[in-house]
Amino acid sequence: MKLFTYLRAAALFIIFLASVPAWAETVTPAQAVVHSPVAAQAADKETVDNPYSLDALWKGGDVITKGTLIILAIMSIGSWYILVTKLFEQFKLGRQARAANASFWTAGSVSLAVETLEVGSPFHFISKSADEAIAHHEGLLAHIGLNAWITQSIQRSIDNVQSRLQDGLAFLGTVGATAPFIGLFGTVWGIYHALTAIGIAGQASIDKVAGPVGESLIMTAIGLFVAVPAVLAYNWLVRRNKAALDTIRAFGADLHAVLLGEASSPDTPVKLVAIQTAKTANA
Repeated sequence: MKLFTYLRAAALFIIFLASVPAWAETVTPAQAVVHSPVAAQAADKETVDNPYSLDALWKGGDVITKGTLIILAIMSIGSWYILVTKLFEQFKLGRQARAANASFWTAGSVSLAVETLEVGSPFHFISKSADEAIAHHEGLLAHIGLNAWITQSIQRSIDNVQSRLQDGLAFLGTVGATAPFIGLFGTVWGIYHALTAIGIAGQASIDKVAGPVGESLIMTAIGLFVAVPAVLAYNWLVRRNKAALDTIRAFGADLHAVLLGEASSPDTPVKLVAIQTAKTANA
């Protein structure tokens, strides 16, 4: 009995070994197409458009999706424009500061020193405003002490310059704070489309979900791409503005001391009369 069992097992094993080559040589039609050289070359040359790219998002998006993309694009362009213009302005301010330190303090008087400065520079604006304030220290303004009057004039000028230097920083701060949430709004809108597609189809198939979910992820990425450079630019420009204002305040403090010393000199009334005469002649 046991011998019969062993013989039957051996026969089945031999039949199995004999059938292995046939299985190995059997090729399905799909495999033949895949392994065919012609089919391989055709597969290499075949190009498939990505249905989840940014171009597909714009073409297939609705009004809200396109509006969100336009808002983020405007924010990005505005941030880079402000960054470039503010950097150019700060480099120009540094050049004007070096020129003021080289020529302003060697002049014979403040009135002459003002003429050596570049017109439109903060240093020209501050020094000219302070010089004109001394010339107009008369009437009711004469009741204010000269020291306090000069201090107020220089401080008002510095405040105006500071306000000018901060132009555009509010926009950068706003973009850095709101761009991620605008991208998040696009994400929520894409998920809403995905849920709507599932509800209409009645089943959660991948082809119904992949498109809206991919759209939402692209919106999130764009929002972060817009917000991160705006935040970095804002922090960098604020620090550079602080250094520029320190230089301007130092110039204003030195100018204040020079004006007080010039006003206390014996020939100050003669200078004021000459200034008023020159202004009247020019008028």
